Amino acid sequence: MRPNIHPNYSNITVTCSCGNVFQTKSTLGKEALQIEVCSACHPFYTGKQKIMDTAGRIDKFRKRYGSDKSASQ
Repeated sequence: MRPNIHPNYSNITVTCSCGNVFQTKSTLGKEALQIEVCSACHPFYTGKQKIMDTAGRIDKFRKRYGSDKSASQ
């Protein structure tokens, strides 16, 4: 390995928009990192899905195609 060509690998503090704060290591070169989604608030990890119905699109879909439950069985 050649010396002095690799970035520094140091501890950083990661802060999520949900308020979760944790420590990790990174080559980012900063001491802090702001993120929008983490494992504490992401729907895949929490099991809670947030459905955003913009302009009633879900209702339009249900009116157009109906919500017939017998068709899916």
